Amino acid sequence: MASTSNVTTLIFTGLFQDPAVQRVCLVVFLPVYLATVVGNGLIVLTVSMSKSLDSPMYFFLSYLSLVEISYSSTVAPKFITDLLAKIKTISLEGCLAQIFFFHFFGVAEILLLVVMAYDRYVAICKPLHYMNIISRQLCHFLVAGSWLGGFCHSVIQILVITQLPFCGPNVIDHYFCDLQPLFKLACTDTFMEGVIVFANSGLFSVFSFLILVSSYIVILVNLRNHSAEGRHKALSTCASHIIVVILFFGPAIFLYMRPSSTFTEDKLVAVFYTVITPMLNPIIYTLRNAEVKIAIRRLWSKKENSRRE
Repeated sequence: MASTSNVTTLIFTGLFQDPAVQRVCLVVFLPVYLATVVGNGLIVLTVSMSKSLDSPMYFFLSYLSLVEISYSSTVAPKFITDLLAKIKTISLEGCLAQIFFFHFFGVAEILLLVVMAYDRYVAICKPLHYMNIISRQLCHFLVAGSWLGGFCHSVIQILVITQLPFCGPNVIDHYFCDLQPLFKLACTDTFMEGVIVFANSGLFSVFSFLILVSSYIVILVNLRNHSAEGRHKALSTCASHIIVVILFFGPAIFLYMRPSSTFTEDKLVAVFYTVITPMLNPIIYTLRNAEVKIAIRRLWSKKENSRRE
């Protein structure tokens, strides 16, 4: 921490100021977070226990669900408990930890989405070589690379923040710690730091999004050579991935590719990708995937039969 910093505690203004609105938010967002943990946890459990889902696609999906739980948990529990508090505080160290893990899991998710797009590309465009290319060893390597990429990204973010002096004020006009709101509290010019964050977060998100879009365009073009049944199955799987990509990247690019502001609209957009989107992912993947739904039913029936015995 910079030696000139004398701020040890930060105060959030929160999503809304009205206590009645905050109580409504508590009633809405607590079930959403619980659904996120249960829904994604069910996917992880189902994939790990179902032999029918022993393929690279579901291997990546289980890790994506694990990342979703972790990603949402960096923000949602603190946000929800703060809805009950009159003064919403966090230590400076806690704020840095939240930034680190929020960006760590966020970038790990981006890279996993890229990996899943590559997996679908090989499965659809090179089906005869799929098992040779997407080996179990490569799967573990790609997942490890996603975690490593997230770690390196977060280290850069934290190195940028820790060089800044914080002399006061200590009020963050947001409901969680992120880079741009924290920059406004630094008692020095943060133009260069803003440029680094723009490149490390904004441009990274845009380039990753373009790679994903390009991948799915190539996949859709190649589907013309498949049978009607093959096209339907591939489109169903790819549609789930594309919906998740749009839901995740849309709000992130909106916030990180434009000048920061403190409008309530920005906070609501942040709520969407920190709290809502992680809950939607398991719904999207299970509703559009017959194999996952069948595996969940089998898992549930086994549990019911064991109880009866």
